[in-house]
Amino acid sequence: DERPKDRLLGGLLSPEFDEASCLSRDQSAQYWKQSNHTPSPYLLQKLRNYESLHRRCGPNTELYNKSIEQLKSNASTRPSECNYVVWLESGGIGNRVISMVSTFLYALLNDKVFLLKLPDDFHGIFCEPFPGTSWILYSDFPIQDLDGFDISHPQIYGNIRKNNLLRNDMDAAKHSLPPYLYLYLIHDYSGFDKMFYCEEGQRLLRRFAWLFLKSNRYYVPAFFLNSEYSEELSLLFPEKATVFLYLSRYLLHPTNSVWGHITRYYESYVANAKQWIGIQVRMFGFAPFPFERMVSQIINCSLTGNILPEIVEEESAAPTTITGAKPRSVLVTSLRSGYFEKLRSMYYEHATTTGEVISVHQPSHEEEQHSEKLNHNMKAFAEIYLLSLSDALITSPFSTFGYVAQGLGGLRPWLLVRPDDHDLCLHSTSMEPCFHFPPSYDCKARKKVDIGSVAPYLRHCEDFPHGVRLFD
Repeated sequence: DERPKDRLLGGLLSPEFDEASCLSRDQSAQYWKQSNHTPSPYLLQKLRNYESLHRRCGPNTELYNKSIEQLKSNASTRPSECNYVVWLESGGIGNRVISMVSTFLYALLNDKVFLLKLPDDFHGIFCEPFPGTSWILYSDFPIQDLDGFDISHPQIYGNIRKNNLLRNDMDAAKHSLPPYLYLYLIHDYSGFDKMFYCEEGQRLLRRFAWLFLKSNRYYVPAFFLNSEYSEELSLLFPEKATVFLYLSRYLLHPTNSVWGHITRYYESYVANAKQWIGIQVRMFGFAPFPFERMVSQIINCSLTGNILPEIVEEESAAPTTITGAKPRSVLVTSLRSGYFEKLRSMYYEHATTTGEVISVHQPSHEEEQHSEKLNHNMKAFAEIYLLSLSDALITSPFSTFGYVAQGLGGLRPWLLVRPDDHDLCLHSTSMEPCFHFPPSYDCKARKKVDIGSVAPYLRHCEDFPHGVRLFD
């Protein structure tokens, strides 16, 4: 590859790491497509400042231990030098990653320390992203029932607001505030939980040294509607549709074992191809479609977008392939193997109108999603990463797996919208994930609004019109 190797991705990554401990951090620049986006100097400075905060306040530091003691004593909270937001997982790997990135942005905007409560099935997938410290909440943490937090928990911010136990005029010096709060931002959250997105809600939350946040959504767009953050966000991200691109590349470095999966597959099937095409198929139970219909939609979309060539139907068509010409490689990711088999046999049994050879591959087909299994999650993230290295990407609507691949790769995907729609294939105008269940309440005007029409940089998602997506 003749591209210059920008190891630190335009200054996004800290130079302070030992290369061998996380090969992907050092080598990923060789695999990404050349980006025509450049991170703002303001973002780079913010990340360096954050790293020193995390080093000062991270697990096992003096300030962290002091904060833990305060939590153990169940004393009334108050902001201190180190304030924490702890991410709690929910959903499959795509949901987890988009909510991790959202929560990290929340930490950045509020000078909070970002920690992960990692379930067993999520250990060993990512390298530590911050130099000289850890982002993992240790198992001896004094609050033991974090995994059991759900919508009915008494300590949930929404329930506390609903029962009027928290008001904006409360002063930690005079009132006894709880030692921590739990933020529930899952898709079935209540109107009171959604007050998290309001200016007054954010001011109140800054008074807590410990917040535990559970989400399965990409809630970043909501910050762009909060006037307290608008100036800061425009400095961090002058191009609004680059939030996920930068923050995912900063945070998500596959560990050496996952990186081995990625690079071995890449060298075997991609390195010698003239083009790498990713096709991600995810069928949801709430929108089942016949298999044959879905296959024809994938084929139609790849032809519409000029992503794959047409085949010559006549059996006698002589191959026009030039010996030594590089093939186009297609990576299919799906829980089922049928889509891959159909495409592979189509291009194996027929010549193409362009004379090119198309090779079709699928790394795994697990048949069912097993987010509770570490090995499943490691393979899933390796496949997301491989998709993100594509020259062109076709994804399924509503799929967070596809969102992570497009955002990480900085790709605007072709979307397989519903087969009963007249537009079988849409080319997205943004590489950002969709925020599926945004609030529909304007905090300042105190009324319901169409959130997709309040700002020029927010529009309804092509694949899920109820949701909103950031655009430039």
